[in-house]
Amino acid sequence: MSVDVEVDQARTDKRVAAILVSLALAANNAGAYALSIVAARLLAPGTFGELSSLLAVLVIGVVPAMGLQTVVALRVARKPQDSGTLLALGLTTSAIVAAIGLILAPVLVFVLHLGSVVPALLLAVTLGPLTLLGLFHGLLQGSGRFALLAGLMSLEGAGKVGGSLIGLVIGGDATGALAGTAIGSYLVIFCGWLLCGRPRPRKAGWQAGDVLHAAQAMLALVLLVNLDLVLARHTLPANEAGEYALGAIVTKIAYWLPQAVGVLVLPRFANGDDRRRILPAALAVCGALDALVLLVSLVFGPRLLSFIGGSGYASSTMPVWPFALAGSMLALVQILLFSRLAAGDRRVTVLMWTTVVVETVLVTTWLHASAAQVVTVAACCAGALALSGALLEVRSRR
Repeated sequence: MSVDVEVDQARTDKRVAAILVSLALAANNAGAYALSIVAARLLAPGTFGELSSLLAVLVIGVVPAMGLQTVVALRVARKPQDSGTLLALGLTTSAIVAAIGLILAPVLVFVLHLGSVVPALLLAVTLGPLTLLGLFHGLLQGSGRFALLAGLMSLEGAGKVGGSLIGLVIGGDATGALAGTAIGSYLVIFCGWLLCGRPRPRKAGWQAGDVLHAAQAMLALVLLVNLDLVLARHTLPANEAGEYALGAIVTKIAYWLPQAVGVLVLPRFANGDDRRRILPAALAVCGALDALVLLVSLVFGPRLLSFIGGSGYASSTMPVWPFALAGSMLALVQILLFSRLAAGDRRVTVLMWTTVVVETVLVTTWLHASAAQVVTVAACCAGALALSGALLEVRSRR
């Protein structure tokens, strides 16, 4: 009888953890959208464009944090780790990322046509703590402390978005917003350090291989999630590209909806037997969640665009379901990517970057006559990548 009670309690704990992590992720995404909306209303178009471009660079800049989190979570899940040694790894990684950001600051000024180098420097300063935050996420995730992880995620959203909003209101420009982001990020880092038991760094060699491999794989995934939108902006007329941007929101919803699944199962993937047993269930849960998004997009069709973007898009006839399909496939890709990273399979990185190249070539040279063509390429490439990842998984079990 007591065994049954323990099993029921374990299931309840998993459900609660899934709910908490899902709520934290949803709150963070909602906060990011809210920041964009407020900034669009407070800033002039040119200033808003400057801030948006810098925030887009920030999204790419935190990819090493995602790689660091993945590596640390897998290491902690496999066997007990010295948190001081891992903290040294995180500090070294964050210092390198921040240094690269500082070196590239003048390049950002030129590429993004910034009026000052200050926003670019603030961006680099922000990348340091956000990279280190990946370490604390990984420590909590790998040890299965999902309630604390959800709390840290919530604090992250509050610190970054709240700091950005305060800085935006006080400064009234991109510099003020990024200053607020930097301050909020350092406050969150302090909270993460406290939640992880106040570890002290211990001297250790920096094992770059795993972190770099995971970071470049995650970078390819981030690019795939956003690549079609960039290609659409480059190849389609302005009005059609605007409609595509709305459709891309559906892609993001389908991609982000099952994110909690990946967070919860990654530590379980550290064990080969658990990975082979849990992976099909994780893929099934992702598929079921995204089936809802796909069904809604099929039922409501282009009317979703007017619901998201307003009456100005009421006359749009652009199909929405391919966007939902693309996001759904990318959600499956993420789960398969975690599985292959846990298994130490570096072929998956080649597949990811090959897909980036293929999608770019197809859209820029051939299939860009309409928004439907562009999103069809994105969905097909994501589907082919998911199928290839599944084949790698099946072959690894033989």
